[in-house]
Amino acid sequence: MAGLGERDAYQQRVMGPLLVTAVVLGLLGLPIAVWLDLRILSERVLRTQAGEISRIIDDMRGFYGSDVVGRVLQTPNPITVTHNYRDTPGAIPIPATLSIELGQRVSAHDGSVKYRFVSDMTFKGRQPHPLDGFEKQALSQLRANPTEPAVEVGGSFLNQQVRVAAPVLMGQVCVSCHNVHPDSPKQDWKVGDVRGIQEVSVSQPISANIFSFKYSLSYLFLASLAGLACIVLQRRQARLIRGMNQELTEANDFLAGISMKLAKYLSPQIYKSIFSGQKDVAIATERKKLTIFFSDIKDFTAISERLQPEDLTALLNDYFTEMSAIALQHGATIDKFLGDAILIFFGDPESKGVEEDARACLRMAVAMQHRMEQLNALWRKRGVEMPLSVRMGINTGFCNVGNFGSDDRMAYTIIGAEANLAARLQAIAEPGGICLSYETYALVRDMVRAQPLAPIAIKGIRREVVPYAVEGLLGDLAQRPQVIIEHVTGLDLFLDLDAIQEGEVERARKRLAEALAALDLSRRMAKAG
Repeated sequence: MAGLGERDAYQQRVMGPLLVTAVVLGLLGLPIAVWLDLRILSERVLRTQAGEISRIIDDMRGFYGSDVVGRVLQTPNPITVTHNYRDTPGAIPIPATLSIELGQRVSAHDGSVKYRFVSDMTFKGRQPHPLDGFEKQALSQLRANPTEPAVEVGGSFLNQQVRVAAPVLMGQVCVSCHNVHPDSPKQDWKVGDVRGIQEVSVSQPISANIFSFKYSLSYLFLASLAGLACIVLQRRQARLIRGMNQELTEANDFLAGISMKLAKYLSPQIYKSIFSGQKDVAIATERKKLTIFFSDIKDFTAISERLQPEDLTALLNDYFTEMSAIALQHGATIDKFLGDAILIFFGDPESKGVEEDARACLRMAVAMQHRMEQLNALWRKRGVEMPLSVRMGINTGFCNVGNFGSDDRMAYTIIGAEANLAARLQAIAEPGGICLSYETYALVRDMVRAQPLAPIAIKGIRREVVPYAVEGLLGDLAQRPQVIIEHVTGLDLFLDLDAIQEGEVERARKRLAEALAALDLSRRMAKAG
């Protein structure tokens, strides 16, 4: 058990700081990692946006320089503005053509930003614009509500794309030009009509930004490692706890076995009070008023000479077992077995009051005598020729009770003249009888019929003691089972009036009448002879 304590203390010393450190790092690490990743992501997005804007401006400057300024400088003729400016010397593109040409240049690069200027009403001679489903839907939506741009978010699992379409509205100049131009597909334009759409699409591969979250990914990786470490430590801790529980179970089983064995040497009340902590295992006594019971088997020496040691041991163990069971049923404290004698007392460590303790002791003694009648019948069948006759003495008085002995070995017992008086009362009792002191008789006189005997003197007690021989019980107590036993040469009688069944009463009566008739006949024949 000492090893268990050391290991447990070591685990607490190691696991405690580790757990605190892990919690602190977990609380601080995640917001720091997210903040660092947001900085990197923001920087990457800003770099991308700056690069795309710079590229678009370069495309616009290049287109303006080559297709506008260059054409103006190259022609001596007056400058004209037309949609097919490439076919007319000195012409420059109209805004719509400018947007179309600029969109082609911007979209020609492999960048994240694309631009298209498209319409479903192109000039005659111009290649029609191919329109996808989003563009067709955007045209219909914007012509119904030009103020609300059309937006589509799509892409694949690893690539996200956002397309935004805004309306190209006809201004006054555009209406004047389109309504008179011979190549215009429509000549009834009005200011505010939607001519087409200008679409900007921005795509962003997820893989391009995955490393922007390197700190969060690192945190998750470290958290996973920490989780795995916690799982390993938890399983190790679980194994350790299981081992400790196993050792504790084995230790508890061992202690339970030891305690059960020790219980055989102690009265249950003493055992309970010690193991519950009510009484300390130390040399200490107190003075209490107890009711003491002492019993002894008459002529036990003669009986032991007739029996083999093994049979004698079995007989005595049966006797002690039966008497102990009755004593415990009545709440007695079994002090000790002295050869064939039994010392029992009531009032410590548990008591129901002096009067009730005395009553319980008397009820116990009567129950023991009744049980002895039944046991003698059983033992006679086993070959015990002489019945066991037990004399019992009961006294009530003050005794010293507690632990007596040394620091190394002690016994829970009682001492005092009152205990000696109980033994003396037993000695003067009739075989199979119970003898009470006056102190006990005064407490139980309403439940017993007793005859006073001649006073006796006891060493250690200055007064004369008047014994009372119990003749029977009064009231309901007198209705206890009655047993009639007689064993003489030629006669073996055992009659339990409580156990005999009602249907067998007449049969028993008939057999007893036959036995009496046979005895009378035998007597008359003996007299005649």
